[in-house]
Order: sequence, then structure tokens, then C-alpha cells
Amino acid sequence: MVNGKEIVHYPSKRNCNYLEGKRLMVKNYFSERLAIYGLLISLSMIIGFHILVVTGIIPYQIVWGGRLENFSQMLSFEVVSISLNLLMITIVALYANFLKWRINQVAIRIGLWVMFVLFFINTIGNLFSINELEKLIFTPVTLVLSLFSLRLAI
Repeated sequence: MVNGKEIVHYPSKRNCNYLEGKRLMVKNYFSERLAIYGLLISLSMIIGFHILVVTGIIPYQIVWGGRLENFSQMLSFEVVSISLNLLMITIVALYANFLKWRINQVAIRIGLWVMFVLFFINTIGNLFSINELEKLIFTPVTLVLSLFSLRLAI
């Protein structure tokens, strides 16, 4: 009560929806710009890393959870990985309007959600890697990339 009058607090429209509240919480942690540039720079560096694996500069035994058995298996996995990373760079560049292609915004949003899920699953996979270096370095990297993707998806 203030001055004999009861104050009634009505929840704002924004606070009524639990998911909307969570969406705002995620948006407060990372700016859109940080998420965009963080993803573009990180994905570019990941492609560079995978190129170093393909060329043999980095041994393939330290990637893919340490479970690759031979060079041809590594090559197949690395081609898929590089292709997916290029696709993800394209999705983020479309979201940021760095590419002026006419793509449905719903398709871009779906792509960002798929990126979030893939990075999140990859984070869990990295936790179970038999290679300690991969576990130590790439678990936090994929976790941050999943959060950046989530920031743009919502």
C-alpha cells in the first residue's frame, strides 16, 4: 500500500510468456553483432583447422573423437565437415545481410536452429571424446558456438 492505495502489479505482456522471457535472457548475454562475427570468425578458423587436418599438418587422430581408422575415412569426414561449415557461414552471412540473396527468412531461422542443435550435440560428443586435447579445447568452443547460434535463432 502506498498512501492508502493498494498497488496492483500486472505482469507485462512480455513477462507473461515464459519462453519470451527466456528469449530475452539469451539476447542479454550476447549481442547480435557478437554472435554474427563470433560465428563467422570461428567457423572460418574451424575450416582452416580442417584443411590442416586434410593436409596432414595436424594428425587426424586428434579429431572426430579419436575414432578415425584411416586416411580415406578421415578424408570423407573432413569433406563433409568443411562443406557443413561453409553452409553455416552462408546461413550466418544471409542472416546478417552480408549476402543479398533472396532467401526466405523462415528458412534462415530454421538453419540457425539446426546449427544450434548440431553444435549442442557436438558439445556433448566432445565431452565423451577419447582424446583429452579435443575434449579440453573443442567442448567450450562448440558450447559457445551453440549459444551464438541460439542467439541468432530466437
